[in-house]
Amino acid sequence: MSLHNRRVLLVITGGIAAYKSLDLIRRLRERGASVRAILTDAATRFVTPLAVQTLSGNRVYSDIFSLTDESEMGHLRLARDADLVVVAPATADMLAKMAGGIADDLASTALLATDRPILVAPAMNHRMWLHDATHANMALLEARGVKRIGPNSGALAEGETGPGRMAEPLEIVAAIETLLSAGPLKGRRALVTSGPTHEAIDPVRFLANRSSGKQGHAIAAALAHAGAETVLVSGPTAEPDPVGVTVHRVESARDMMKACEAALPVEIAVCAAAVADWRVEAASHKLKKTGAPPALKLTENPDILRTLSHAGNRRPRLVVGFAAETENLIAGARKKLASKGCDWIVANDVSPGTGVFGGDANIVHIVDAAGVEDWPALSKREVAERLAARIAHFFAA
Repeated sequence: MSLHNRRVLLVITGGIAAYKSLDLIRRLRERGASVRAILTDAATRFVTPLAVQTLSGNRVYSDIFSLTDESEMGHLRLARDADLVVVAPATADMLAKMAGGIADDLASTALLATDRPILVAPAMNHRMWLHDATHANMALLEARGVKRIGPNSGALAEGETGPGRMAEPLEIVAAIETLLSAGPLKGRRALVTSGPTHEAIDPVRFLANRSSGKQGHAIAAALAHAGAETVLVSGPTAEPDPVGVTVHRVESARDMMKACEAALPVEIAVCAAAVADWRVEAASHKLKKTGAPPALKLTENPDILRTLSHAGNRRPRLVVGFAAETENLIAGARKKLASKGCDWIVANDVSPGTGVFGGDANIVHIVDAAGVEDWPALSKREVAERLAARIAHFFAA
């Protein structure tokens, strides 16, 4: 995707990952973007203004008190004369300033003054990233509409390992392309569920299923790439957060139901999660082995797909469910379409040997009121892109 004539304001803060910002500038300019950069005082300890200016082709800004001449760009104009503001790396300090509305230098002032979309790429020690204060600040920023890419897990500058590495430049470029996309679903809001749910038996055990979340996460990414403002509600999964998507991670079916209801209203809902039909009345302590198996009393979980399909004036215009079957695939999908009240069912065979659960490929069939549409064997990413295109065609029609 080209970023021709798109304007990016890049805020570089003080962290060892600042060296990656130089490659990010180069990658953005390769795609036709115009890049202006603000360096914090700490950032100049890691990259030089001269290097940033040479790569960007534009003057570099750092001191709010230097923006005094009429010929210079004031901080308000600097904040608004961009299509997107990117903070890379985003240190814990800068995230805290943004969350608290602090404006004590040019970077934080520009971020407070902008009315443009903001993308942050956090980078810090893993203990700082995992600290409750940082998580609270990030959650507050995301609630305000700030988008996040990363951080990734891996080796850190201090010789430790964990989450805290800044996303790679090409990952950030992909996120920028998604956020600036004028795709066919631009202006529409989508909700996707993904992964399994875990239903506690006791504090150490749970009931679950084999869903990996790969298909649901791919669908969320494809809808976001098509321009939709996308919310992903994910059960426990090892899949990374899709770029440009607001992600809410949950454990149980009841947690997922609450998160889905909180995400409404949306125009598109794709329920790809393998939600447990039943939950256990969980014990408050670990169940001990006594010679006889414990009696597990099961209670039916909320039906998320049916609830969204019968949400009255809050019902999404298009509700898509999934039917994972091991036998009688199309018959089961048709029955589910009728009983849930949704618009489409994506049916797939998850029998042992198909490799669908946890694998990268899928064979699906789209069942709706008009009949059955059979798709060939595709990667899960291709299934997601084809489904997003079908959704876009639905709204175009």
